[in-house]
Amino acid sequence: MAFSPAWDSLIPPALATAIFVLVATPGAQAADPPAIAAAEAPASEAPAGFWERANLLGDMAGLRTLLGDYGISIGLQNALEAWTNATGGIKRGASGDGLATLTLGLDTRKALGWQGGTFNLSLLGIYGPNFSQGYLGNLQTASGIAAAPTVRLWELWYQQAFLDGRMDVKIGQQSLDQEFMVSQAASLFLNTVMGWPMTPTADLYAGGPAYPLSSLGVRLRGHPTDTVTLLGGVFQDNPPGGPFTNDSQLLGATRYGVNMNLRTGALFIAELQVAVNQPNAGTYKIGAWFDTAPFPDPASSGNPRLHWHNFSIYAVADQTVWQPGGGDPRAVSLFVRPMLAPAAQNLIDFSINGGATLKAPLPGRDNDTFGVGFGLANVSSRASAFTRDAAFFSGATVPARGAETFVEVTYQLQVTPWFQVQPDFQYVWMPGGGLANPGNPARRIGNEAVFGLRTNVTF
Repeated sequence: MAFSPAWDSLIPPALATAIFVLVATPGAQAADPPAIAAAEAPASEAPAGFWERANLLGDMAGLRTLLGDYGISIGLQNALEAWTNATGGIKRGASGDGLATLTLGLDTRKALGWQGGTFNLSLLGIYGPNFSQGYLGNLQTASGIAAAPTVRLWELWYQQAFLDGRMDVKIGQQSLDQEFMVSQAASLFLNTVMGWPMTPTADLYAGGPAYPLSSLGVRLRGHPTDTVTLLGGVFQDNPPGGPFTNDSQLLGATRYGVNMNLRTGALFIAELQVAVNQPNAGTYKIGAWFDTAPFPDPASSGNPRLHWHNFSIYAVADQTVWQPGGGDPRAVSLFVRPMLAPAAQNLIDFSINGGATLKAPLPGRDNDTFGVGFGLANVSSRASAFTRDAAFFSGATVPARGAETFVEVTYQLQVTPWFQVQPDFQYVWMPGGGLANPGNPARRIGNEAVFGLRTNVTF
């Protein structure tokens, strides 16, 4: 199999230099990028052998322990992916992409004697082409880490806990997919919508403040009881700035994650979470977002009619349905996440994803996980009608759009605590919701059989 670009050109020398310089810089630890499992070891852990340690570099000759004594933590991960489509798509082919993530954290209690505070800095090094963009043309893109290649500031925030930890506030540059709309079981899968769902991806400016972008905002979290959590926040709604049609991740300062745009609108979001522990653990969430900005009507072009405001409601359910107990590591968990948005100003008016995961699927493989998932994204009736009307008046034969559906089968192999290998298969029906093939506009893009492989190393 030939990959494009060549693997030896995927990591720019400047990026490699920046990563190794920054690893020795004090900072804070953030939540992990979508679909990348964390394996950061506590600084005070006992020494372990090469194959048993949580990080490839271990204690870094005592550096992690030394920094940990002053409240400083370091996390560095690198994920590599390879993709190919056996059938369908815009064209057949293969390519690879990758993501290096550096997280730096500061515990203010250890560093300054200031109880309950945390500083966080996270940087992204994204490289390689977006396979879905170049080969598939699907809405629910195959990879949750593929994005425009760059080195970018991702998150930069301060969090302060109070009321004995019952409440905390976070202020600064934030990525909403780290706390809102999150399904724990869905994080196993590689498809993008298993992290940040299709509805906000299509219906918010530039997909909203979610990986690989983020926005300035304030988030408040409270725990009125041990089983109930309330999340709420307000954020700048348009990370790159500019009109709704601008979703560029490389425009101006957006390339480096320092475009603090405050001119478009405010994105309000709230979520109620309820934990259930008997007989098996589960978490149930319901939430909504509301955006104050103007949104173009999907049934217009050129100088579109604008709708003031936009909103969506959603729910998330994660439930373990089977555990043998008695020290047996096996467990079966189910998840589902439906979302609704008005058709008048949105391309996607309904999306849903869900699936099942099996922990320890094979004897002796206690830390492996097998999963089967699905996703559906429905192109709104208003957008679909516009396609049909435009085709009628132009005399062209263009297929109307409907719903795109995919299934994903994946197996995460935990080779060592610091190294994962994950083969993946996805099959997509009606890519793009029945999008016309650029090479033959009278026909839809063919159904796609996509094979992928991800490796992840925690340094």
